[in-house]
Amino acid sequence: MVDGIILENGIEWWLSEDKTTWYSRKAGTEDWAADPSGKGPRSSRVVTKLEDLEDRFEVIESVTTADGTKVEVIGYPALLGSSDARTAEALFYTHQSGAKLKMVRITLSDSKVRVEPGALYFMKGDLAMQVSSGGGFFKGLKRKFFSGETFFVNEIHGTGEIYLEPTFGHFILHTIKGQGHGVICDKGMFYAGAGNLKVSAKMQGTLSASLMGGEGLFQSHITGSGVAVLYSPVPKEEIMKHQLVDSKLFVDGNFALLRTEEIVFKVERSSKKLIGSAVSGEGLLQTFSGTGEVWIAPTQGVYEKLATPKGAANFAENPSSMGTMIKSGFKKRS
Repeated sequence: MVDGIILENGIEWWLSEDKTTWYSRKAGTEDWAADPSGKGPRSSRVVTKLEDLEDRFEVIESVTTADGTKVEVIGYPALLGSSDARTAEALFYTHQSGAKLKMVRITLSDSKVRVEPGALYFMKGDLAMQVSSGGGFFKGLKRKFFSGETFFVNEIHGTGEIYLEPTFGHFILHTIKGQGHGVICDKGMFYAGAGNLKVSAKMQGTLSASLMGGEGLFQSHITGSGVAVLYSPVPKEEIMKHQLVDSKLFVDGNFALLRTEEIVFKVERSSKKLIGSAVSGEGLLQTFSGTGEVWIAPTQGVYEKLATPKGAANFAENPSSMGTMIKSGFKKRS
């Protein structure tokens, strides 16, 4: 113990004067957070019940729907280690970077939730799963081949707790408030939905938007009322949400993630004249117009470049805006 700080499995713990236990989310910094369990270092305690495991989690985000369903993004403050040295090394650097292992927990109270096939991790309680094509064979085909979602729809009914697959990725809980409040998002973003939500394929408004916009011919269209769990390629804190009021947003690249359904999406030349577009170096721009909201992820391309063999060396080059196109779809959740 140094200055009241206890080092346990690479995590610094501190007991304040008011008896609140804190842990360092990033060793050697001032980034401290209150221990949600209030029990401090617990690596020596044997976990015998699910309830004992649950109080190691911290709730990152929580939303409750009108029917009483609670949807939460929960995370481990830190993973406590591995017997494999290489894995332990990876966990050390993961902890230093601030990345957290997360899961989605859904608590049903005589209600239902829709989850993507393969997303379920485990569940407990008086629960039953129903599998369907989500509105018929042709709707299932359209959803799978056009919007990138799955043919089959899994619905879990009853009372109990559902945990979805853990990941170091990022989740967003987005509330949709009925007719006229639907959203159109990138393929693969929809992960689960509580309440009365419908997921269908939305065709781009114009041929140019489909062929030149970098988003494909169809995107996912989520309507109804409830909470949509969206898988994001970047932390939600890095998403810029632009409110448009009878105005336009121009984006040079395909890193717009989501828009409300009132927004019109087109692809336009950066200049009215062809020669002007060629000279400007921008060429075609994604254009969002109308009244509503558009989410863009400016850092998405940065993470993709960091994941290449060149890594950070990419950023020693001239940061030309011509490199803002990103890969379509999402990588497998890790």
